Amino acid sequence: MPGSISDILPSAAALLGFPGAADPLGLRDRIGEVPRVAVVLLDGLGYHLLPELTQDAPLLASVLAGDTGELAELSCTFPSTTPTSLVSLGTGAAPGEHGVLGFTVNVPGTDRVLTHIFWGDDPAPTAWQPVPTWFQRLRAAGVDSRAVLPELFIGSGLTESAYRGAEFLSVARGEDYGQRLAAELASPGLVYGYTAALDHAAHVSGIGSEHWHAAATKVDALLRQLVDALPDDAVLLVTADHGGLNVPESARIDLDADPVLAAGIRVVAGEPRVRYLHTEPGATADVLAAWTERLAGRALVQSREQAVASGVFGPMRDDHLARIGDVVVTCTGDTAILATAHEPPQTAQLVGFHGGLTPVETAIPLITLR
Repeated sequence: MPGSISDILPSAAALLGFPGAADPLGLRDRIGEVPRVAVVLLDGLGYHLLPELTQDAPLLASVLAGDTGELAELSCTFPSTTPTSLVSLGTGAAPGEHGVLGFTVNVPGTDRVLTHIFWGDDPAPTAWQPVPTWFQRLRAAGVDSRAVLPELFIGSGLTESAYRGAEFLSVARGEDYGQRLAAELASPGLVYGYTAALDHAAHVSGIGSEHWHAAATKVDALLRQLVDALPDDAVLLVTADHGGLNVPESARIDLDADPVLAAGIRVVAGEPRVRYLHTEPGATADVLAAWTERLAGRALVQSREQAVASGVFGPMRDDHLARIGDVVVTCTGDTAILATAHEPPQTAQLVGFHGGLTPVETAIPLITLR
């Protein structure tokens, strides 16, 4: 069984000599203890997308060929979406424990939908996401930890949920991000970095597009900058939060354009590859039946109880259950379910998507560089 994104920081902590760190990925056994570890997450760099990047990314091509570093395959958590994955990385916990259960979720007791990437301080991050992060644990043990992030991210609810306990180092728009991140490699402890360039290009223009290949070149240059600055006693761990796939127009279903699919639904959350449907009182069985019939062969349609029992969310806290829809719809193949009356129009204009359980969405790399 491959490891998980949730295993990365526990193993990084073991490399740094954190007392009692479990090292589920066995990094300390292979490398030994080191005084400095960098973890860099490349948003959207799915494991199965690596071969498509090699023409534009010489360092990643060298990794894939086995000539540079070590490459392993891990999996992200479910849904395979950025907010869920980032908090799984930061806490080392499953989504059912940390509670950031999708790109958007219903705030229980209301009709409000919380979009995690635009979340401020309502709900309060420490209440919404109660699990301590590995940045907090390291700091409590006297190990320095820093997160070098675009200034836009600083102070957001998602940043606090995923990275609280880290020293936040803000990078202004137009500033050389790679230079700022590379400078932090000289200091002991854990340093974390993140870039969304590849994911943004996949969403807007599609995987394999000219825009996407140009983003791959930029990401590869960032990695080269970090490798060139890496001290002899440091380790660089490169990973991702999910992969993705392009969804053709013929595979898109708009639930708001289909009266049968729209019937009985009170709140729509999730995202196009994984939908959380919160139903009107007494309507759950009818919604389950209608969606099961309409999406036969195109999606797995489950009740909340069935989805939780399947184990995809990991252990589930009772107080997080209501954040999941009464009905959970997980797309298979290349299907996507739009909700044009419930979401910004930009969502329907995207080309690349993720969130589901297919390997191209869930498999992520772990690249170890020294």
